[in-house]
Amino acid sequence: MAIKFDFAKALIRSAGEFLKAHMDEPFEIEEKSSFTDLVTDMDKKVQAFLVSKIHQAYPEDCFFAEEDDQRQAIHEGNVWVIDPIDGTNNFVAQKSDFAIVLAYYEDGIGRFGLIYDVMADHLFHGGGEFEVYCNDQLLTPYQPKALNQSLIIVNPGMCTDNLGGLSELTKAVLGMRTYGSAAISMARVLSGKALGYFSHISPWDYAAGQIMGEKLGYLTLSMTSEPLNFKDRQYVMLIPEKKLVELGHFLEIDNDR
Repeated sequence: MAIKFDFAKALIRSAGEFLKAHMDEPFEIEEKSSFTDLVTDMDKKVQAFLVSKIHQAYPEDCFFAEEDDQRQAIHEGNVWVIDPIDGTNNFVAQKSDFAIVLAYYEDGIGRFGLIYDVMADHLFHGGGEFEVYCNDQLLTPYQPKALNQSLIIVNPGMCTDNLGGLSELTKAVLGMRTYGSAAISMARVLSGKALGYFSHISPWDYAAGQIMGEKLGYLTLSMTSEPLNFKDRQYVMLIPEKKLVELGHFLEIDNDR
């Protein structure tokens, strides 16, 4: 597994270099479900780069990826979950605060995850049998902190709608932030810069963060009392396991899980 993990770390950095080498070239932008749900030809090129390199090294492996309808179920064999550019709107508008994301599963078990903040050159990697690092810095498990000294990262629409009691939680914490990238948001939680992350996201958005989070004492849960289905978008939160009961006073969390 260590060989495959090292391969993934080298690959995701190579994908970042590929993206930076081409990001100033004109690129095509398409709308998916709305004008705020964008995909560029660079998303597709980065994904093709990753898939090609993985397929060359591991021809029997399969893919669950955001683009091109590659949807191998993660519990069936060796599966790479790929988000080629997480935070596409940020990429289009400001050329920063976007990430390349990889997660690797064997028969439904998450072996490792990687989140690469390309422009900051911060690679979060680990989970499973591997410790979690940001570049060469070992990340420590969650350290308890009072709610009124903690920030949370929130999808604004969910807060406005008070989904699951979320707006009540925002009144108890120090403040809320929004970054426009699930992976970068989850990385901030994993590095201790925020207490939790709450958003409406897809499996390729949360897979890597979930694997690394489990190693550091975090849970990735549905906010609507449904299991994470690894099929479509769900209301998802990444929170410390030690805060599950306390956060349950504000949110509709099943503490008997």
